[in-house]
Amino acid sequence: MLGTIRKVADGLISLSAAIGALGLVAETGIILVDVIGRAFGSPLFGSQDLITMTMVILVFGGMALCDRNGGHISVDLLERKFPSAVNRVIDITAALLGALIFGFIAWSVWDSAQLSVMLNLSTNLLGLPKAWFQWALCAFAALTALGMMLRALELIVSGRDIRKEWTQS
Repeated sequence: MLGTIRKVADGLISLSAAIGALGLVAETGIILVDVIGRAFGSPLFGSQDLITMTMVILVFGGMALCDRNGGHISVDLLERKFPSAVNRVIDITAALLGALIFGFIAWSVWDSAQLSVMLNLSTNLLGLPKAWFQWALCAFAALTALGMMLRALELIVSGRDIRKEWTQS
């Protein structure tokens, strides 16, 4: 059961990271065109809007993969001094706390997106609806929260830490 859930989660995390990578490519292209345009006295109109909105996709698109691969900052000064059971409890607590934080981010941004729809908020220059990017951020944050909850569940049920398996391969 957990194996199937892990496969689906890994697929969603990979999709999220691929979307984030496309955001990085778009961000780089926009900046390149804008800088070259500025050199010729004709900057890309709306580049600030595009850069701001693609940054949402870039950062939060890769967040679930960052957690999956153990890329978040961790301080392990005392890890060797603690018994493995204590380290496991700390890992479970950290995963649950991270899931809670990203869950609150998703919930807060969802509320903000509802306001953006109600007030018809858009970007300054291009008039892109802000709610689209807020919903994307919400989905990425919810996926990260679910990935962290799954990691905590795997640690509780099987003692398997997916982050350690990835770093050793």
